Amino acid sequence: MTDSKAGPDFSISFVTLGVMDLARSRAFYGALGFVENSRSNDQVVFYDLGGQVFALFPRTALAEDAGVAAAPPGSGIGFSLARNVSKESDVQRLLDRAEKAGGRITQEASSPPWGGLRGYFADPDGFAWEITWNPGIELDVDGRVFFKD
Repeated sequence: MTDSKAGPDFSISFVTLGVMDLARSRAFYGALGFVENSRSNDQVVFYDLGGQVFALFPRTALAEDAGVAAAPPGSGIGFSLARNVSKESDVQRLLDRAEKAGGRITQEASSPPWGGLRGYFADPDGFAWEITWNPGIELDVDGRVFFKD
């Protein structure tokens, strides 16, 4: 049973990436404009995302914490992170910013079958990020996503 004010039992509150080099990833995400939470330290980095937290943690430490073997870097895509934008022109702007910060463009900006515009980049550890403008999505002033009716 869930409390309607608290959300579903399995809502996402943290997304943690297991990174190979914490300092390198910290610099990369800082160059993208992410602002660290004051609780960040030499072992973990936290970014507030308006109700959720995005964290960077060394890959081996994350695997140990979860009780699993660390997956090798670049071992394939199991998920992607996405940033929806409110203007079509922001897709290329953010892809360019990611590339300048040290990311690698994996899919140039193009029109997907559902309409809009999207492109992908990989961060220094190969995690896939999609930058997308979707005409069927609205963003509020805080960047929260809502599907249009």
